[in-house]
Amino acid sequence: MNVEQTVLPKRFHDAVLHWQRHNFPDYGLLPDNWEKYFPNDPDFCLCAKMEVGMGDTIEIGDRAGQARMTRPSEMGEEPARHLLAIIRAQASTEFGSIQQHEGTLARAQDDEDRFWVLRVMAEELRHGYQMFHLLVSQDWSGVSGQKAEEMVEEILSMRTGSHVLDAFNLEYDSFVDNVVFAAVIDRVGKYQLAMQRVCAYKPFAQSMPPMLREEAFHLAAGVIPLRRWVQRAAQGNELVTMAAIGRSFNKWMPRGLEMFGHEKGGESNIRFGFKNMKNAEAQSLYYEECRKMVADLNQRYLRARLPKLSPEEAERIAARLLDDRGRHDGVSYEDLIELPDARFFRRKGEPAFTMVGTRGEGFASVDDYVRHLKAHLPEPYLHSRDMKGYVETLRDVAAGRVTVDQAMKKMPALKRVGGVCPCSNSVRWVVEEEAPATHKGASEPRPRSNQSPPKTI
Repeated sequence: MNVEQTVLPKRFHDAVLHWQRHNFPDYGLLPDNWEKYFPNDPDFCLCAKMEVGMGDTIEIGDRAGQARMTRPSEMGEEPARHLLAIIRAQASTEFGSIQQHEGTLARAQDDEDRFWVLRVMAEELRHGYQMFHLLVSQDWSGVSGQKAEEMVEEILSMRTGSHVLDAFNLEYDSFVDNVVFAAVIDRVGKYQLAMQRVCAYKPFAQSMPPMLREEAFHLAAGVIPLRRWVQRAAQGNELVTMAAIGRSFNKWMPRGLEMFGHEKGGESNIRFGFKNMKNAEAQSLYYEECRKMVADLNQRYLRARLPKLSPEEAERIAARLLDDRGRHDGVSYEDLIELPDARFFRRKGEPAFTMVGTRGEGFASVDDYVRHLKAHLPEPYLHSRDMKGYVETLRDVAAGRVTVDQAMKKMPALKRVGGVCPCSNSVRWVVEEEAPATHKGASEPRPRSNQSPPKTI
């Protein structure tokens, strides 16, 4: 592993820190507690990390065998525009997930769980920083029509409800969401980063390995607490229930599946040399991996209830209970987590607005389907604006007032894009002021920071 670290130009670095102060105030707790919770891991660094020693040859697509490109202008307009959209969406997800986690971070029952999520948030901040490095280190204006400052402003101005992908526009209902999100949604991130390692644009490809290594911890921050929780639930802990965990899976799995894009899409990514799998293939592998994760949680729950069982026996019994809707030695299928059907509660892709239940059953009326959703989703989420909007759109589709394609294209309206930071109605995230005139009478721009230089942890 050979990584080159770099920092953004000062005005962009300061803008990220300014954003952190408003959106991630718990960030400062991490350096003081790093040694306690992560004694064997290298200190955190808010910087861009570029993998050194990656191959210079394009591996896939129309230009396979040619040299990897290092400037947007080398790609051509259509591929450059396509990759820019990927980079901006990636940046949006990183900052968006921090905003989601922050809302319920303090509700963690255990300090260890809280600091694990806190580290995830810090590394998401670094990943957003990484995407900014890609945006500001090269000139994308030919395909973006924007300066680097404007692209950074746009992303830093997004809030929950205005991010690019639906999964990052949902509020968390409890700390259960923090953990299930890490297990489910960050798993999508692992797939995307792994696919993008082959990218024909070398700076983007070089960004992937360091992010992937950090993403492995993000998955652990979801899976390991879940393993503890299901065992506690089996032992009768009334503060942790399998039902609550299962409903959270039902909330996040549909959004995770949609993050891969439409099942029929992905050809352009391969043709341009940006990824090595089409959407449906990657989505299918992801779903199977989630199925195995849930099977593991169920066997751990069963073994905590019935210690005489081996892992293999417990997994077989759990699968049979879910298939037969039965009981075994005092354990009911209702005590287990059931991964929802891949078509359940979808609003994007081939199954969008098809009213398919958690087990793949179909519903003829919207009212019946809404009752099904009520029984299988977290109750606080039922009262959310997102849920209200989904049901209204579903009724419009069912009544023929809008087509499925029109419903899928409904995107969140950006509430504040390229706007101002919360400090003032006139101060932007990216700040630059004029320096005093030099002895020659000329003036040179000098970046201004709104807080002290970053602390490397």
